[in-house]
Amino acid sequence: MTTTLPDVPTAGARTAADRGTAPAAQIPLPARVGLDLRGRSPEAGAPRFDARVLRTRWVQVATGDPEATARAAEHGVDFAAAGGRVWETDAHVYLPVVATRRQGDQVLHERIVLALSPDVVVTAQPERHYPVFDKAVARLRRTPWLIGSSYGVAYALLYALNEAADRVVAHASDLLEDMSDEIDEATRGVDARGREIGVRDMQETITRMNRAEEIVSRAQESQLSLARAARHLRSEIADGDPVLASLVDTLVADVEGVKEHAGFEHDKVRYLQQAIMASLDVKQAQIVKVFTIITAVFLPPTLIASFYGMNFTHMPELDRPHGFTLTVLLTLVAAAIPLAYIKRRGWLR
Repeated sequence: MTTTLPDVPTAGARTAADRGTAPAAQIPLPARVGLDLRGRSPEAGAPRFDARVLRTRWVQVATGDPEATARAAEHGVDFAAAGGRVWETDAHVYLPVVATRRQGDQVLHERIVLALSPDVVVTAQPERHYPVFDKAVARLRRTPWLIGSSYGVAYALLYALNEAADRVVAHASDLLEDMSDEIDEATRGVDARGREIGVRDMQETITRMNRAEEIVSRAQESQLSLARAARHLRSEIADGDPVLASLVDTLVADVEGVKEHAGFEHDKVRYLQQAIMASLDVKQAQIVKVFTIITAVFLPPTLIASFYGMNFTHMPELDRPHGFTLTVLLTLVAAAIPLAYIKRRGWLR
């Protein structure tokens, strides 16, 4: 079933005959002739939002709703044949869009398909009431002349999808802002108490950063499909409605702006990820360096000890009164020589 749009109260509204104006059928639709009626006064016949008119311009088809699918078929719409590609027929142009929206702490990525014709726009959406389109209805209430054509309704729908994507990118930016202290500690390698941070301590931060990267990456994908749909809508309008065409041009620019914002956030996430990984690499290199120095220091004493571990029948230095002491001193000197060399080269820093 299609989404039930709220009816606007009509009590007390005057008819065209009461106002002494021409019948509504003789008033040209603003979306067809390019009239901007947003600034006209009620006495001049400014259009008002009418949910019944909107239902004739916009048909919503929820996934798994056979009744809504049958109604869409009455308009000649076949989403199964269109698939997930931009597809044009004699009557419709199918525009797939990857929608990105927030639902609580989750970020959802869903596919929306708009079947656009001069008379009606049919949307295939995941559920009967798609929350993102509430903003489209609000936009249509503010500028009711948009419901005069399916192109105006399609503009409002794409406008709402772009606003939802913008909020998702802002959410990803907030996630990075909330992690600023953790990221700073990770890059410095110590926490607020001066304790060194290990790989396990950074695991949660890295996981959250990966989530932020996924969010902005999917938002970029969403904006690419949204920009393509907006450009197709602009080509369908052509020069038939200059006012609506200018609004769609502004929408295309807004979509590109959100895409650039998502690209900036993505670059920032990648930079922070590389900074953390570089910090981890330095920490691991320091650990390897410590073991290398220990090995270098104890290698000569180990060599000396291996000589005295041999099973020879006669070792002259062992018969001397201070033979053991000289052997110990020789071992210490052999350990001090590589240590002094390492320190002189600055490898202990």
